[in-house]
Amino acid sequence: MTLTLYGVARSRASRNIWLCLEADLPFEQVPVIQARRVKDPLAPDAPLNTRSPAFLAINPNGLVPAMRDGELVLFESLAINLYLARKTGAPLGPKDLAEEGRILMWSLWSATEAEPWAIQILMHRAYLPEPERDPAAATRAAQALVPKFAVLDQHLKGRDWLVADRFTVADINTAEVLRYAALATELFDQAPNVKRWFKACQARPAFKEMMRRREAEPA
Repeated sequence: MTLTLYGVARSRASRNIWLCLEADLPFEQVPVIQARRVKDPLAPDAPLNTRSPAFLAINPNGLVPAMRDGELVLFESLAINLYLARKTGAPLGPKDLAEEGRILMWSLWSATEAEPWAIQILMHRAYLPEPERDPAAATRAAQALVPKFAVLDQHLKGRDWLVADRFTVADINTAEVLRYAALATELFDQAPNVKRWFKACQARPAFKEMMRRREAEPA
């Protein structure tokens, strides 16, 4: 059976591409782009996008990524990664129930405690057209992340990785969320253990290959 990922690397599908590359897991990528990037998403000649009926049949939420593995269809990027890590097993996946609990904990922490603020930094320091950016909103988001980074920094004291003594899906999920906050360099400077860990995550060959594919896509 062929594993299929729907989405482009310039989206949260980057997380899933990174994991597949880490696990040496073969996959087919269907390049579904975000509808907001298409002038007329429903035009007959429009590229496959998140409003295309063919994609909505896969993910009715109209968001990328989505995944098909045989008869199983999943959406939500972090959930896809957790499934794929469990499917491939250690080292990326959990060895036992305790590790699975810790992997779930940090993945959900990333989604609930960090990503809502990190995305605000990305939007208002880089993504939005300059007239629409609100520097104060980015500053408030960075300030809100200070105690979150402190929690992560304390956990990483004396540790190389988030769970056990090896790189796991928890590191991928968390590092990809925090990448949205990378322009807030002051956050990383105040949390040296996070900065060290983040740099180690992004030094991995699979991450670099994912970013190479991302940068090769149209902006």
